[in-house]
Amino acid sequence: MKEFFIRRNPSEKSPDSERRTLIRVNDDGEIVSADSHSDSVLGYESGELEGKKVQKILAARQDDPFAPAHRQKLENGESVLITFRHKEGFFFTAALGLSVNINDSDQAASAQISQRNHTPIDHRLMRLAESSAGFGVWELDILSNEVTWTEGLYHLLELRPGSRITPEQAMFYCQESQSRIRASIRRCIRTGQPFSIPVALATARQNIRRVRLTGRALKSGDRVKSVGGTMVDRTHEYHRVLDREQADRLLNATISATDDLVLAVDRDLNFLRFNQPFGHKFQQIFNKTPKPGDNLSTLLADFPNERRLSERLWRRAFERDGYVVELPLSANNERLPLYEIHYQRLENGNGEVTGAVQVARDISDRVQHATSGEHHLEHDPTTGLMNRKAFLCRLKRSLQQKARRDGADSLLYLDLDSFENFNEMAGQGVGDRYLRELASNLGVKVRQRDALARLSGNTFALLIENCPDARARKIADDILEMIRNFVFSWQGSQLQTTASGGLLFMGGSTPSDPEQLLTQAADLCHTAKTSGRNRIHAAPALQQDMDEGTTNRLVERIQKALEQNGLILEYQAMRPVASVTWGDHIEILARIPGDGEPALQPHQFLPVAERFDLSKRLDRQVIRETLAWLGRQRLLEPRLKYCGFNLSLASVLDDRFADFMAEVLKGSPYAPEVFCLEIREDHATQYPDEVAVLCDTLHSVGCRVALEGAGASVESYRLAARLPVDIIKLDHKIMEHLNDDPVQQVMVEALHKIAEAAGKATVATFIEDDDTLRKVRTLGVHYGQGFRLSRPRPLEELKPAEVALTTGKIGG
Repeated sequence: MKEFFIRRNPSEKSPDSERRTLIRVNDDGEIVSADSHSDSVLGYESGELEGKKVQKILAARQDDPFAPAHRQKLENGESVLITFRHKEGFFFTAALGLSVNINDSDQAASAQISQRNHTPIDHRLMRLAESSAGFGVWELDILSNEVTWTEGLYHLLELRPGSRITPEQAMFYCQESQSRIRASIRRCIRTGQPFSIPVALATARQNIRRVRLTGRALKSGDRVKSVGGTMVDRTHEYHRVLDREQADRLLNATISATDDLVLAVDRDLNFLRFNQPFGHKFQQIFNKTPKPGDNLSTLLADFPNERRLSERLWRRAFERDGYVVELPLSANNERLPLYEIHYQRLENGNGEVTGAVQVARDISDRVQHATSGEHHLEHDPTTGLMNRKAFLCRLKRSLQQKARRDGADSLLYLDLDSFENFNEMAGQGVGDRYLRELASNLGVKVRQRDALARLSGNTFALLIENCPDARARKIADDILEMIRNFVFSWQGSQLQTTASGGLLFMGGSTPSDPEQLLTQAADLCHTAKTSGRNRIHAAPALQQDMDEGTTNRLVERIQKALEQNGLILEYQAMRPVASVTWGDHIEILARIPGDGEPALQPHQFLPVAERFDLSKRLDRQVIRETLAWLGRQRLLEPRLKYCGFNLSLASVLDDRFADFMAEVLKGSPYAPEVFCLEIREDHATQYPDEVAVLCDTLHSVGCRVALEGAGASVESYRLAARLPVDIIKLDHKIMEHLNDDPVQQVMVEALHKIAEAAGKATVATFIEDDDTLRKVRTLGVHYGQGFRLSRPRPLEELKPAEVALTTGKIGG
């Protein structure tokens, strides 16, 4: 029997209005009784709950107080937050604690293990042991010269148990080992020393078995009374050894019959096996003669560039079934044969990776004599990667195939930061060696299906095919990290730099011109460089019908609005849906005006602003103009409780943005906590550390922070719990079919619970109809936003309430 107390606080968090009730639940999960306060907390009279399962008042199975995760906390005296179902059908979160815990009358049975004494073992257990392990026990009485066997030996000789047989007849089954067996037994009787010898048996059915015969002297006092021992079947082990020896001979013959370089290593890069061509080539290049058991990293300790590249290649081999790369074996020499290297990982019978094999083939002649110089026309001579011409052809082919397949593609444009310093310091030759080594490492990092190219100088491009945007971001970040950590050793110095990148997401309206896409990606890369370098700037590709002239006109309209403080500001209200909350809660929206043309909506001008590095200026201008307008509306100050602004990635990565907010809020009559900066979930996923720092600095200014678009990926749940934000705004995709999709309801409920447990408010966006509104209210989400509640309106229409006085009216 357990007695729980349920403590419920209203949303105002007022201790004086706390409500609590006590319920008693037996070990079968039935409610035995409830106190008189159950009506105010759960909506049920105490008599209505008696005899009912506790699940009747719980929202979901994971809220069961008997669940292991909850039971341990409750028994330690802690409270847990769980979601209850009220009698009227809505859900609420309350604290559950354990008041009384009465132990069951049943006591757990105790047991212990001890070593068995010398009492005889039951013959049934002995028979089971012998049949399972394939052995038998024998004993020779010296005085009577009688031999006794257990049933296991009869089975080994394939005789019927109990068959009459003399020792001489038994020796007949051991034709090859009779003399050795007799000599071993005599020596054991004489000296008392045990023995263990291999024996080949020819059974009664003429089957050959390999067994091991063991024996020892059994003494009575100082006198040997008898000799006994075991005979254990080792036939399967013997055949495994033979099979392995045969496989070894076959493997040795195979790898010796090829001029390709063959090497097998274990997970620690110790040499398992290699053929003579590999050993000869390794000694020729590195002046070291390898031996089986040598460690590859140790052998290459004096060649740091080759060691790092080799370790990356083998690590990739352990992670994949197999892959192929083309590269020279060393970068220290200017010109070495080009090898096509096949990697294949090794697994044991349990599917565990035990090592990998590489087979390297010299393809220099094939490349050198390619038909009509095709290879030279399509590949960069320094790195061996695709050149610009070949990459554009590949990109065009991918765009043509995109119309016939689903899946997102991305284009990554990379530019090395300050690479010209390498050539000035070390010379053009060292710079080329650096690029060649870096290209080999990049080839290890990218997926086999993707296309990597060197466009010119220190710029590279990567086509990422059939890959979601979030995964493409991760690939781009991993490549940037690899470049940042890549070290090239030269004359005792270490050459190291970073890179900036532009990641272009190619959606349905992607232009069909590869050059245009490459230009857009290069513009994003330029934005990343001007924003501080060593980062990726990402944006969707501009629309198919947006040519250069249209783009230039949009840029001019945006710049004109920024220079003349001419942005059109609108607001959309957020309404409380779970409880009544006083005051106005708004989100600021911006539009770009036009001379005689319709105002531009965000989806029309934001991609252009991001591409041409105008989004940061746009964010600041929206905030300035909003604060200026609010400063002229002093009567709004008591009512305005929330004013949200969307931030672009450029502002999120701007180290000085928090200083800007502190500066513009100095002269404002509104409290800093009124203003909330909304950060997109994909930006927080891509730059979690930068976003965490921005949240802390904005909090130090006094502003609040919201995570906008939560639920768009599985990362949302971790961010909602750990990121230091104040508000969680749900993504529109998770809200689209909320009223009729149980999965979406579970996802929203989970995010809401996580947010509440972390002390954060939740906002449901895109509430377009009554059904969605009712479901949001049922799930307990705090605020709602959407056309069902409020449409965007000009900011000038946000006025304080009109109050009539005898001296006139104010507000309105």
